[in-house]
Amino acid sequence: MALSVELGDEISVETNTRVRALEFLIQQKGLEGVVETVPSFRSLLVYYDPGRVGYETLCAALGALAEQASTAVLPPARLVELPCCYDPELGPDLEAAAQRLGMTPDELIRLHSSAEYLVYFVGFTPGLPYMAGVPERIQLPRLTTPRVKVPAGSVGLGGAQFCIYSVDSPGGYWLLGRTPVRLYDPESVEPTLLRAGDRVRMRPVDRAEYDAILARVEARVYRPVIA
Repeated sequence: MALSVELGDEISVETNTRVRALEFLIQQKGLEGVVETVPSFRSLLVYYDPGRVGYETLCAALGALAEQASTAVLPPARLVELPCCYDPELGPDLEAAAQRLGMTPDELIRLHSSAEYLVYFVGFTPGLPYMAGVPERIQLPRLTTPRVKVPAGSVGLGGAQFCIYSVDSPGGYWLLGRTPVRLYDPESVEPTLLRAGDRVRMRPVDRAEYDAILARVEARVYRPVIA
């Protein structure tokens, strides 16, 4: 069984912060009967065992915790730095996106890599982060025709959102570059690299460094910078 706790009517950092805070409180309190929680932009899906807790009892407990859900209860966010190569071969939409925005590719790279992004939640495919923080100057509507296949690691923009494709999958974002880091590794102790609430920065690297890091990733000896 499951129920959805709605914490706002719009997609915003404030609403998503409350979603993450509620999930954190549920985990900290070890709420009886709750077996899994799934955050989204503005709500938290709570799976529970009806044999251990009743619907009314759980609603009351969640309502009380929702009143406490704020930035103050959350632990400090992690800051994750990911290398990103903006080579045209890896970012096939970079030049077209820059032209549409009325800037040079170098300007687009500078604006994109200088921002700090907030992971709202992870979903769609295993390990794929939906992120806020795209500078207004480089926001673009999604592609009219999505691609059938986007390579894992591709860095994409779509509207006010930023994402990094965690596995090969369809997608409609503008592809600016690619990170050699695996966001999803089913053989790892922690299969997904990013978590809801993480702060992410992209560090521009050239193709030679990208290839060198990729070799280390494939040899399973590379560790991204996480503060």
